[in-house]
Amino acid sequence: MDIPAAEQAAWRELAACRHIPVDFFYPPTDAEAEPAKIVCRGCPVTELCLERALAADERFGVWGGLTPAERRSLVARRRNRSAAARPLLDEGQPARA
Repeated sequence: MDIPAAEQAAWRELAACRHIPVDFFYPPTDAEAEPAKIVCRGCPVTELCLERALAADERFGVWGGLTPAERRSLVARRRNRSAAARPLLDEGQPARA
């Protein structure tokens, strides 16, 4: 999801984390991410935050309630679902030369 700059500013104003120091969302390890993820669970814009992180390929920190490893796993699952659906979409199409 490509979020225009004006909308990015708007959703960030609604974020549960808006008054929490940024470092809080960059724990040293994924195992220490639970406090940040708890903040995200109560956030009204978690989905927008996550989609922004995925679109920007954020490699660090907790975004949208997910750690970097969890985001990589989500991307892989989405990719696998998309690849699995592709043959179904192509079935009725004529063969390409």
